[in-house]
Amino acid sequence: MESVPDPFRERRNDDGVLPCEFQGEVVPMILRHEDVRRAAKDWKTYSSDAPFRVPIPSEEDVRTMRQLPVETDPPDHTEYRDIVEPFFRRARDPEMIARVEALLEEMVQDALTRDSVEVVRHFALPVQSRALAYLLNVPESEADLWIGWGTHVFRDGGSKGADLEAYLHRRLDQAAAEPGADFFSALTQATFRGRPLTREEMMGFANLTFAGGRDTVIHSISHVIGYLGRHPEALEQLREDPRRIVNACEEFFRVLSPLTHIGRVCPVHTEVQGVPVPAGGRVSLCWASANVDEAAFEAPGEVRLDRKPNPHVAFGSGTHLCLGAAHARLILRSLLQTCVQRVSRITVIDAKEHLEVAAAYQRPVGFESLRVNWKPLSV
Repeated sequence: MESVPDPFRERRNDDGVLPCEFQGEVVPMILRHEDVRRAAKDWKTYSSDAPFRVPIPSEEDVRTMRQLPVETDPPDHTEYRDIVEPFFRRARDPEMIARVEALLEEMVQDALTRDSVEVVRHFALPVQSRALAYLLNVPESEADLWIGWGTHVFRDGGSKGADLEAYLHRRLDQAAAEPGADFFSALTQATFRGRPLTREEMMGFANLTFAGGRDTVIHSISHVIGYLGRHPEALEQLREDPRRIVNACEEFFRVLSPLTHIGRVCPVHTEVQGVPVPAGGRVSLCWASANVDEAAFEAPGEVRLDRKPNPHVAFGSGTHLCLGAAHARLILRSLLQTCVQRVSRITVIDAKEHLEVAAAYQRPVGFESLRVNWKPLSV
């Protein structure tokens, strides 16, 4: 099995902090598993109450509203999260599970009829978009529009989020006029501390829903397909015992860590492992480094599809644990189940890795493009 790239190992084993410049600001990246989890729980020292600055790079240039609930602290965060959490819990409903499983069955069966498939834009992007339509309880035809936004609504293409904002305003207008049982209607009918949500709050929830899990899920899908293509023995291991699929999903999330890190702002002057952070300065919680920390994982550079326990933080940690985690797990689990049942082999024809490049590190995250051939399983 291939080893996991780890550009953070030297500094993690030194002082546990990697200062890195983003948009002219030097941000100390917290690298150790224990330190990252501790900081994620300490919202008074490492605050998320920082509109546009929680993502790294920051997003002042690509959106006009605070994303909710991610850019808030308790108690606001707790009450905001309660508004939308029921929709994200739908990923555990039997009906939703069946729809996503059927989607992956359809997509894989189609791929098996073709000479080759470009996975990122012609498999992973449609899967992510159509599964999101199920989650939000909107017509599946809506996904056709979302697919046109590319793999990242802010950074893929030229609109820089303008198309998304116009779409969200239009959908919220429609929901206010004719409410139904969909996500947008729920926002128009929700209350926060006894009052209706403002349009800006509704947009904050909706913006995050479309931006937060898009490229990460797409990278996760393409990473898994690329891995199975390069390691046919992995598919055989899962076929021998499909009960391994759940643990394999967690290992793929750990290995890929589709979100490298996330920002926090220090309300007062703070020191991070001896590195000073001025009041209002940012730090980074580096999930990708924490997920390959030797102190938390045995042989972290090895991909072990049966790894257990697996205390990875690919979905974050603490109060801001990713709302979409169950949805992402359902998609990957359904993908692996379908591959085990229908696919004998995946062959990589051409691949271009997606390389995340920052001032102090580089790390591969999924693929820019991945063309594969799918061979059906003979029954």
